Amino acid sequence: MTGTLWYTLGISAFAAIGTFVFGFDTGIATTTIAHQSWIDYMSEPSKGLTGAVVSVYIAGEAGGALFQTLIGDALGRIRFLQLMCVIVTIGVVIQTASINIGMFLAGRALAGFAVGGMVATVPIYLSEIAAPDVRGLIGGISGCGISLGTMASNWVGFACSYAPYGAVQWRLPLGIQIPFGILLFIGLATFMPNSPRQLIRSGKIDEARREFMRIRKDLASHEVHEEFVLMRRQIEFEQQREIKSLREVFRLFRHRALASIAVQTMTSLTGVNVIQYYQTILFKSLGINSHMILALASIYGTLAFTSNVITTRYVLDQWGRRKMILAGLSGIIVIEIYAAVMQREFQNTNNKVGKGFAVLGIYLFVVTYYGLLNSTTWLYGSEVLPINLRSKVMGLAAASHFIVNVGITEAGPSAFANIKENYYYVFVGCSCFFLMVAYFYFPETKKKTLEEIAAAFGDKVVLLTENDLAVETAVMEDKVGAVQVESTTTAQSKV
Repeated sequence: MTGTLWYTLGISAFAAIGTFVFGFDTGIATTTIAHQSWIDYMSEPSKGLTGAVVSVYIAGEAGGALFQTLIGDALGRIRFLQLMCVIVTIGVVIQTASINIGMFLAGRALAGFAVGGMVATVPIYLSEIAAPDVRGLIGGISGCGISLGTMASNWVGFACSYAPYGAVQWRLPLGIQIPFGILLFIGLATFMPNSPRQLIRSGKIDEARREFMRIRKDLASHEVHEEFVLMRRQIEFEQQREIKSLREVFRLFRHRALASIAVQTMTSLTGVNVIQYYQTILFKSLGINSHMILALASIYGTLAFTSNVITTRYVLDQWGRRKMILAGLSGIIVIEIYAAVMQREFQNTNNKVGKGFAVLGIYLFVVTYYGLLNSTTWLYGSEVLPINLRSKVMGLAAASHFIVNVGITEAGPSAFANIKENYYYVFVGCSCFFLMVAYFYFPETKKKTLEEIAAAFGDKVVLLTENDLAVETAVMEDKVGAVQVESTTTAQSKV
């Protein structure tokens, strides 16, 4: 790897703290509400209030994603993420210090609001700073942050189940999250670069040029000039078509907007969140004891992260987004049918081998989903959008993901109690539908610049002229010369 790629990887890993907090805070609720110490401390909340721990959080996520559509562009990627860091830290502190269920729910709502904004913004930011040939790797790290948070929350919950009865069992796992928002805020305020594309959109051309040269040191001089001027001309061309309403969004960029929203709705309707939230119920239905359930959930998280990292590193840029989505949906359809059959056959028996095959179905699902879809869908949803719509439509897409999740996760306990494993077939049907949508309507985007992707959707791509390149070359040479003169003058003054 070149030094520039290591630099971009470091930036993306730091930005992924935002999605890590999303994964951790989402997952930690599963073990928190399972502790008897939490139930007793909160005066044995009703099933409705306990369910609200999940639903209020997801509703907050939807609100945060929609909030991004309103002010994300005005604040810019860096400032918006900093605001979310402040809010998530307050939300986590309130959860950790809660003295009643109302205070706990308020903290969940605030934290959900913040991570909803973060998880919708981090993929946008990473896609905008990544080079085309490694955008899958760089942008995919946001998805790896989610799976890392899921894994960490599962193991922390498992470890704390061995703590003595008391508030430490549930306050400590919640409190562990507090430093992460602060750490990300510091990074955003100090060394993390702003998005050159967002700066161009805001009219800050010189600053955009400096940030682009800083990020793309891997390019030769003429390549820097060519890519920057193409990026600038395409963004300026798209800005000429001012979008004043959602109706205009879907009139001018219908295919791109619907692809972004569809890919996020699709992820919810695979059933991943239902299986993740209620895997303890599924394991319990197989007659597995409580400590073993938490251990199995921790293995679930570990498989999620491991498969996510391997495919993001070695497959996403090689296969491309389209093949990953098609393969992932096809695998999920087969695996969910298998899981439903295994659960039906063995959950009410004493056949330990059969129950092992039922658990295998859940593990095959997590490897397939996180290995092929998790990073791919968050990246694809952001990179297919033009710059003037990227925050607005990505916020709508993320909100659709969260809103659908509210419905299917709220229905989860009742569905598993009444129709049992047949709930899987709901997700099989939805995955079949989206497999057809992806096959016919999702074009490939790998190794294209964000501006070149427009052509894959039938939109106009600006062609460069020799005059464009000559002007940009002269400007960049002036900037480089000015920097060299300033450095020389500074050195002479020190002498």
